[in-house]
Amino acid sequence: MKKAEKTFFVENLTQELKEAKSVILVNYAGLSVQAQQELKKRLKEAEAKLVVVKNTLLKLAGEKAEIDEKTLEDSVLTGQTALVLGRGDALAPLQVLGKFAKEFEVLKFKVGIVEGSFRDESGLTKLSILPSRDILLGQVLGALMASQYGLVGTLKANMQKLVFILNEKAKQD
Repeated sequence: MKKAEKTFFVENLTQELKEAKSVILVNYAGLSVQAQQELKKRLKEAEAKLVVVKNTLLKLAGEKAEIDEKTLEDSVLTGQTALVLGRGDALAPLQVLGKFAKEFEVLKFKVGIVEGSFRDESGLTKLSILPSRDILLGQVLGALMASQYGLVGTLKANMQKLVFILNEKAKQD
């Protein structure tokens, strides 16, 4: 890559880093080209993309985008680094990466930024096993509605008992 191309690449990457809801760095060493294409396809469905980038260019773009300094440490930016940028739901790319890592046993989380907060490898792993946003919202709604359904059931049961008693009394008369 020529110097002018690198400058243009860093500027584009800086803009993408600023717009992303989640920025995840992964070690993709040992990932075959076919598996990498499959991962890109899955990430595209989750409104995210995988970018293989040189560590030095990532550091330059990250500094310009003013992302968390812990993400740009030399200990993190070693080896083969791929960058996953999520535009839609911030957790969706993490879930895709988590499932993919279990399936292929190659991909490893390094660090990331999810909705503005820094996450280390263990934090990313924990977030990757969470259910999707829609499922979590459904669970919260179910928990909120459960007490109301219980109240309605209790009140209905007492009304049914009253109706049963009145019917029995009517049969006796």
